[in-house]
Amino acid sequence: MLLVAAECLTVGLLGRRDSLADVAAVPPLPPSAEVAPVLARPAPVALRIPAIDVAVSLSELGLNPDGTVQVPTNYQEPGWYRLGPSPGQVGSAVILGHVDSRQGPAIFYRLESLRAGDQVEVSLADGAVAKFVVDRVATYPKEQFPSRSVYGSDGGSALQLVTCGGEFDRSTRSYLSNVVAYTSLVTEGTAGPATSSLPI
Repeated sequence: MLLVAAECLTVGLLGRRDSLADVAAVPPLPPSAEVAPVLARPAPVALRIPAIDVAVSLSELGLNPDGTVQVPTNYQEPGWYRLGPSPGQVGSAVILGHVDSRQGPAIFYRLESLRAGDQVEVSLADGAVAKFVVDRVATYPKEQFPSRSVYGSDGGSALQLVTCGGEFDRSTRSYLSNVVAYTSLVTEGTAGPATSSLPI
């Protein structure tokens, strides 16, 4: 059974929350869920979300010994779950990022503000750019994290962006929910020379 639970490392905002790092595992993908086979493909190297001023390189994430997904070590750089599809492949690609840190907002601090129709672009190592459109953004209590919807495949090409959100519990030093931005593939092309980066 493939354990692909999302793990969220959260740190409260300086001056607003006096938290320390917290690790909270989300239930694993049900064994009955279909996962698209992963074929050889170029890895994603950069993520661009104009609506929330994100233009950043991507790290790669695997699994921890307990079967939970690793989290990015850099609060300003999200990570792609490399054991799943690459963005643009058939299946559900997943990118996880932090919401904040002791220093302030992290890379996915504004993820919850995305709206249907917002654009998301992922640059791949071979020069291609996979373009997605946001379908919806949802917030779930961590104990109700929809592993099947986030990691499972429905036969299309999707990209899910995941961070923490909702209320912050000072006693456990943890956010109580996860925010997921669901997107679907619009087109895949090559990056042009005029492509520019947004401020991070």
